[in-house]
Amino acid sequence: MPGGLGCICNVTYESTCRVLVELAIPCERPGPRVFEGFTLGFHPRSWEIVYNGMTQLGFEKSHHDFSFRTEQVHVALYMTAIASLSNLVRKPTIKVFPENGLEVSLSGSGATGKPPTTLSPTVLIVDWRCEKASDTPYEVNITIPVEGYEPIRFILTKMCEYRQDQREDGTRGWAIFGVTSCIFIVLSSLFCCGGFIYNTRVERL
Repeated sequence: MPGGLGCICNVTYESTCRVLVELAIPCERPGPRVFEGFTLGFHPRSWEIVYNGMTQLGFEKSHHDFSFRTEQVHVALYMTAIASLSNLVRKPTIKVFPENGLEVSLSGSGATGKPPTTLSPTVLIVDWRCEKASDTPYEVNITIPVEGYEPIRFILTKMCEYRQDQREDGTRGWAIFGVTSCIFIVLSSLFCCGGFIYNTRVERL
């Protein structure tokens, strides 16, 4: 069945529910290639977001079920690639939609374009802060260019139920430090009192 878009070369019926069709498609221009061997996930040895150069379900477009909560102000992403091709990975870029309301910045070794390998993954830290509350989640489009290959693209979805202050993290850290210090002081006092009472009873015996 020849045609302008190619032809069907062979049809094989393996069973009543399985058919294999071989197609011949002309390629006048070479298309972009998938950067195989590239992974990206939330741990150095995971690939929840990108596996073998392909963006996984839930991160190829905005998904409310895969969104990050308001109080989560940092996300660490780990990248790995085949060592012989890792030098082709370039610095990632971001684009936020809507443009106003969510402040996003990238840091870590992955943000500088350092080549990631399976033995030495690079980390891309996404720092985001809600400047404006929104009923709908924000979309953070991240693109990682790869020389000679199709760019790695994925979307992170961020909820902003309330506005976050820049000093929020620091205040929260000092609050935790204060509570921990109080607990330590109370336990130390109880330990000293218990030791004093014990020594007093031993001396009387």
